[in-house]
Amino acid sequence: MYVSVRDRPAAAAGRTGRVATTVVLLGVVSMFTDISSEMVAAVLPLYLTTAVGLGYLAYGLVDGIYQGVSAVVRIGGGYAADRGGHPKWIALVGYGVSAVSRIALLPAHGFAAIAGVISADRLGKGLRTAPRDAIIAESSDPAQLGRSFGVHRTLDTIGAALGPLIAFAVLALVPGSYDSVFVVSFAFAVVGFAVLVLFVPDVRTRAATAKAGLRQAFREISGTRLRRPLLATGLLGMLTVGDGFLYLAVQQRDDLTASFFPLLYVGTNVAYLIFALPLGRLADRIGRARVFVGGHVALLAAYLAAGGQLGGLVTTVLVLLLLGTYYAATDGVLPALVSRLVSDEVRGSGIAAAQTVVALSRFVSALAFGSLWVLFGRGHALLVVGLLLAVALPFAWRLMRTSEAPA
Repeated sequence: MYVSVRDRPAAAAGRTGRVATTVVLLGVVSMFTDISSEMVAAVLPLYLTTAVGLGYLAYGLVDGIYQGVSAVVRIGGGYAADRGGHPKWIALVGYGVSAVSRIALLPAHGFAAIAGVISADRLGKGLRTAPRDAIIAESSDPAQLGRSFGVHRTLDTIGAALGPLIAFAVLALVPGSYDSVFVVSFAFAVVGFAVLVLFVPDVRTRAATAKAGLRQAFREISGTRLRRPLLATGLLGMLTVGDGFLYLAVQQRDDLTASFFPLLYVGTNVAYLIFALPLGRLADRIGRARVFVGGHVALLAAYLAAGGQLGGLVTTVLVLLLLGTYYAATDGVLPALVSRLVSDEVRGSGIAAAQTVVALSRFVSALAFGSLWVLFGRGHALLVVGLLLAVALPFAWRLMRTSEAPA
């Protein structure tokens, strides 16, 4: 059974100011999935650099894979969702692949095996993200896209905050047992997958009645309305240091024990949880491009706090607060912005194009920052990237401010 454009609940939701039930259900799916993924992400930097014994340059390569390999399938997933008009089933494949990858970490011990499993997980994420966001956009009133994405990201972030806490609890009960973390993570992924299969309706998008060809999708993605935001997104993405590096920097500076490392992820996700919905609403009111660029100002401040010599609890909390603010101002705001710059028929492809640019640019950033860390050390590497980001921000703003369509 599917829900068509004509009978979808978006219009009613928009009139009453409520977020569509489909959006909430997708938020629940993302919540369980993020509990799973963040359990793994919260232990991965220490697991790779201590248990597996990778150096920082090798970790930069793995982090680059984690950040960027999803680019391989993002546009394909978005286009397949547009072309078939049933994005749920494309998303379902992506969620399933990521779930299986959790349990596949158990026998993976060498660099190549771990890189392969992480690649599979990220390919699953790349395949599912644009179709899922297309369902959210299709199910929502256009004037409240920022709010809808904010609600979804809020539920998503509840899972992202719980995941590291559960990983912390598992490691407290069974010290050093990363395998236990992977098994529990798999169980949560299965629950999220089941909610998607059983409860999320098969929302049929406008593409089902007006299918866009590959030529139209390419024309809109490369058109002037989307070109400038994509250039700005790529420029900023290349100067975005992965969370794992920031947390390793804080952990080294403050000499945190391994068991407390997952709590750094909790702090960021709690800040994200607090600010996701307010910043989504703010983006609807003052402009999504403005909030998106403003989020990178918070990221710049996080670099300065993490790269400086002043350590301690207050500085660490400040880093986590700023990083969470950055994610709240960008993660849901970008697809909300892009979805208004392309036609309904290629919405999934447009969102996927933006996410592909983010993934590729962060892949480059991870490799570059790993090299900078090896050459110059933690503090100097962060300050160099911070300086470059400060120079790039005015250019990114000029590219984005003229391209946003009114809500």
